Amino acid sequence: MSDHDSKISRRLFGQTSSLGLGTIALASLLNQDSSNAAELSIGKITTHHQPTAKHVIYLHMIGAPSQLDLFDEKPELAKWHGKPCPPEVTNGRDFAFIGKTSTLAASPWKFHKHGESGQTISDLLPHLSTVADELAVIRSVHTEEINHAPAQMFLHSGFGRGGRPSFGSWVTYGLGSENEDLPAYVVLVSGPAGGAGTSLWSSGFLPSVYQGIQFRSQGDAVLFLSSPDGHTSDDRRRVLDSLGKLNQEHLTETGDPEIATRIAQYEMAYRMQASVPELMGIENETAETLTAYGAQPGKASFANNCLLARRLVERGVRLIELYDSDWDHHGGIATRLPAKCKDVDQPMAALISDLKQRDLLKDTLIVWGSEFGRTPLSQGAAAADGKVPGRDHHKDAFTVWMAGGGVRGGVSYGASDDFGMDIAENPVHVHDLNATLLHLLGIDHERLTYRYQGREFRLTDVHGKVIKSVLA
Repeated sequence: MSDHDSKISRRLFGQTSSLGLGTIALASLLNQDSSNAAELSIGKITTHHQPTAKHVIYLHMIGAPSQLDLFDEKPELAKWHGKPCPPEVTNGRDFAFIGKTSTLAASPWKFHKHGESGQTISDLLPHLSTVADELAVIRSVHTEEINHAPAQMFLHSGFGRGGRPSFGSWVTYGLGSENEDLPAYVVLVSGPAGGAGTSLWSSGFLPSVYQGIQFRSQGDAVLFLSSPDGHTSDDRRRVLDSLGKLNQEHLTETGDPEIATRIAQYEMAYRMQASVPELMGIENETAETLTAYGAQPGKASFANNCLLARRLVERGVRLIELYDSDWDHHGGIATRLPAKCKDVDQPMAALISDLKQRDLLKDTLIVWGSEFGRTPLSQGAAAADGKVPGRDHHKDAFTVWMAGGGVRGGVSYGASDDFGMDIAENPVHVHDLNATLLHLLGIDHERLTYRYQGREFRLTDVHGKVIKSVLA
């Protein structure tokens, strides 16, 4: 053997052996087969403890709804409506746009107690109120970030800047998939994906096989899924077989896990050519179901996406995220908030009821929330030109609710103070929320780790505790 050949062999040995050690370490996380460690494992699910949820539907309202107008009634705030906020309430506090002094603003909408549990919900959500006993409402969530993109990334990745894996990527990395014909992690968007955009379903430093796949309501559900004109499925099969052989040779030589991802994704795309059109055909649902959701086949809407989420759960998709835009109400809240609530209220209630009727809610965890909440302070003042006040960003006390998947229905947990400015009882950090979601899926958040740049990373960083009071 020449010296040149010896150097090549040593180099290849280093590349391939390091891959082998890496995949063994990755596989040992949840006892996965090391040969599948760089791919998305199918049907080989091992958890740290018995899960109560197999699927997650995450409803994120982009821009941050006002919890004070939807879930967190404040009678004391009503007494102070229109009055200057006491200076001690805002001392040492940062707001995104309003100054240190402002006027307190009560909600103009009424609240009522609903269900046997007496959940307090605003009149803006009459449909959701009918399933109040399924909800665990947490009114004491807080976060680190005050602006949209960093707060969105912090909620979904545990870090306020890009580059970290999303919640969905961590889950699919840990648990794999139940369906080999559809992605394990699907994203549905109604309106523009503002703020952090596609970073919210990025795989970060995890292999890209774990990133979320965005489905679209019009045209090809996944871009370039259809075969080009003049090409048959057999043509595509022959091309993929040839590409697969070349990619496999390259993978053997270099040990690059992204090549394994490429092979797996080509094969997934081929299978999706048959599975996705059937999935997206909501026109095959009964008229009663379409009416319950308010869904209209062929149109892009949050209602359609809620119905698709149920269909995805039925087909074994593990993680479905729905992002709905235009909740950033710095002004015009009196008209804009009711309009947005009308978009989501009926579909959310229908999703919960439909899953329960099909005996799927017990295995499906639904999460509703946003990157932060809204202040009890008015942003702007009513003017002769018709402009209406809104509310500024608020990171120190906001609301998230959950349903199904091992959550205790009818529970109210945590509380904010009389103005809704600070947390008065049972604070829940974003890391605590994520630790709880992972726990419901059978994952110990402290053990779901990935080694990158010399240290172990996890979704909850070095923080997080499970909120046991909301568990069934």
